[in-house]
Amino acid sequence: MVMLMSLQQAYDYIVIGAGSAGCVMANRLSEDPNSSVLLLEAGNKDSNPWIHVPIGYFKTMHNPNTDWCYKTEPDPGINGRRLEWPRGKVLGAPAL
Repeated sequence: MVMLMSLQQAYDYIVIGAGSAGCVMANRLSEDPNSSVLLLEAGNKDSNPWIHVPIGYFKTMHNPNTDWCYKTEPDPGINGRRLEWPRGKVLGAPAL
C-alpha cells in the first residue's frame, strides 16, 4: 500500500516506525484533537500468514519482505563473527 501526501503539510508529531510501539505512540498522540500526527513506516501490511503464528517467526527471518536483515558488526568476543539481527519490517498492531 502506497499513500501519497503533500510534503508541504506541517505536523505536530512525526513517529518513525509503525511497529507495535510506534502505532501505540501515534494513537496516543492523536487523541488530542488539536494535534496532527504523521506515522511513517517503510514496511508493508502484516499480511504474511507466518507473522500471526507463534512459531512462524522463524519463517519471517531473513526474508527481506518482513525483516530488515540486519547483521551485527564483527565481534572480537566471538572470533570476529557477525550475527543475524532480525528486526520486523511490517506495520504493527497495537495491543488492546
